[in-house]
Amino acid sequence: MAFLEVKVDGLALDMTTNSPVVILSPSGINKVLPIWIGHAEAWGIAMELSGVKPKRPMTYDLLKTIINTVEATVEKVEITELREQTFYAILHLSCGGKKFEIDARPSDSIAVALKTSAKIYVNEELFNLESHESSETNEPPPMSTDPESLRDRLKKINPEDFGKYSL
Repeated sequence: MAFLEVKVDGLALDMTTNSPVVILSPSGINKVLPIWIGHAEAWGIAMELSGVKPKRPMTYDLLKTIINTVEATVEKVEITELREQTFYAILHLSCGGKKFEIDARPSDSIAVALKTSAKIYVNEELFNLESHESSETNEPPPMSTDPESLRDRLKKINPEDFGKYSL
């Protein structure tokens, strides 16, 4: 399995499902990977992308504190596959010379990676699929992986709804 390093290109709200979508894109390839996520996960990702610090620790802040307290390191996050309309991810940790691979949802993995400055990788095969369906809301519309198709679809979203997630 070959992986491409990606960045979080942003968040949007899909009006057809009322679900947040995190957009991942690799450098040098004109494709994107949209992943439908939950509202709480979108909030955690949006806060980190915008640099907003909560008054009290949120779940991802707590995870970062636990990871640091036990002197572990998040080595990387890999989004590995799409199986039965569900994306899968692995959180790679190291602690005390041992390596751990932890099964996780992509949205949680992305939030933890952003919190810990870990790199995010996506199985390159996921960029070659004709369409992707929602992983966490189970109400997905098919979507092309090319940026132009995604851009056209997102243009139809009310700009006020974009503001809820794109910071």
